[in-house]
Amino acid sequence: MARRNGGFIGTDGLDAPDPPTGVTSTAGDASVSVAFTAPTDVGTSAITGFVAQVSINDTAYSAGSNTGTSSPIVVSSLTNGTAATAKVWAINAFGTSAPSDASASFTPIVPPIALFGAGHSTAENYTTAIDKVDIASLGNGADFGNLSVGRSSDPGAFASSTRGIWAGGNTGSFSDVIDYVTIASAGNATDFGNLSAARSQMAGLSNSTRGVVSGGDNDGGRVNIIEYVTIANTGNATDFGNLSIVSFTGAGFASPTRGVMTLGYDEDGANASSNVIEYITIGSTGNSTDFGDLTAARYNVAGFASATRGVVGGGQGAATTIDYVTIASTGNATDFGDPVENARNQGAASSKTRGLFAGGFLSAQRNVIQYITIASTGNAQDFGDLSISVFRNAGLSNSHGGLA
Repeated sequence: MARRNGGFIGTDGLDAPDPPTGVTSTAGDASVSVAFTAPTDVGTSAITGFVAQVSINDTAYSAGSNTGTSSPIVVSSLTNGTAATAKVWAINAFGTSAPSDASASFTPIVPPIALFGAGHSTAENYTTAIDKVDIASLGNGADFGNLSVGRSSDPGAFASSTRGIWAGGNTGSFSDVIDYVTIASAGNATDFGNLSAARSQMAGLSNSTRGVVSGGDNDGGRVNIIEYVTIANTGNATDFGNLSIVSFTGAGFASPTRGVMTLGYDEDGANASSNVIEYITIGSTGNSTDFGDLTAARYNVAGFASATRGVVGGGQGAATTIDYVTIASTGNATDFGDPVENARNQGAASSKTRGLFAGGFLSAQRNVIQYITIASTGNAQDFGDLSISVFRNAGLSNSHGGLA
């Protein structure tokens, strides 16, 4: 039964509709889609529309609103990361219904985004291009912006939920430049600071606050250096510790507490591809500790992780395989499956559920993006294509396993 009227003199109080029911909310990027069931009792006039309003304190429904003629109604311009609820009102010619019951709490979030930047493209030796990929849906990369300078040779890349960083690389000479972007908004990179020395072919990893790069090549002077930056600030990198050997072209990935690196090419002893995996505690400083071994020695690899499982793929010096480890324990890697193509020098990035390998080299530069579901095992599948063919690029995301 309709419960209120629009305030017209002489009305009987039964002219406005009943409130909508069954209100549910689906959070999006700074938005929410509010679904509902229209009332069966529409009052004494047909319903002309509905209004959905959002509250961040369950009292004042003033954080955002929108109108529509049917379910659902999308309310935009909300604040990502802030929990909210929604109510819906029905409207007819005589007035507005009482409010619906509130929806369950929802939190708008930036969607899982991967950025792939730098590398040798088919058009230029040191590209500035950054590609944006929506991790949750299959499809091709799109232009995001540009790095401050064209670079290649596997710069160290990592990210928080808001900021992505590329460190070092080769710009025609070895570089110590660190660039950053704000992931939620497309645009060109800004100077962040510098590494302690110019180098390329590093492994990068991070948690929510600290980014780490390890190893690298400095014009033939390969190193075992581990350095870190505080992602929310700007400034130069700080010494963290050392890898057990001088190495380069390895992969890095992380949980919120532990960073894991494959050592790539062993410059100290074997002078060949390495199967060694080492780890650090990201929140502290110190030298890395032995974790275990890959299923086969390899270098020029790429890696990513959920909060619990790290994955390494591609490379040289190994059979066609993707490996995984459980980050919280130590031990040797296990076979995960096979790639779509076993390219080397790929970029890699992930959400907490899906991992992407992008680009790379297989007789020529590639633009292929392939994906896996991290929690399962099995062969990689085709995801889409980068906007350019490129190798020696580096990927990062706003939703990887290192983020709490």
